[in-house]
Amino acid sequence: MFGLTVNDHVMIAHSLPDEFFGPAQGVHGATLEVSATFTRPSLDEHSVVLDIGEAMTLLDAALTPLRYANLDEHPDFTGKLSTTEAVAEYIGQRLAGSLADRPEIGISIELRENPRAAITYTVPERA
Repeated sequence: MFGLTVNDHVMIAHSLPDEFFGPAQGVHGATLEVSATFTRPSLDEHSVVLDIGEAMTLLDAALTPLRYANLDEHPDFTGKLSTTEAVAEYIGQRLAGSLADRPEIGISIELRENPRAAITYTVPERA
């Protein structure tokens, strides 16, 4: 299996209005480090997983709707908690949509909230 990882970051605001989240219930900001890993069992005809420039462009496009957004007001998060896990799923699904014509490419997302905590999400149909 071959993999290509590109990274970026996104600054968001949101609240998590449930007692479960303690002090994060109120509106707060977060800067999330984002890594997107693209995988394939064998290299393509150009001997790559995916062009690095294209991978960075795809990740930027997936993050653009989130940049400096208050996710409490974002239409794609209406009626759901904008946890880091939910944000990772959102990014993974946007990338999957961008690569709909290349279903052989796997997609995994890692979001790091701080140096000691990260979550991962693998697009199920792209595992």
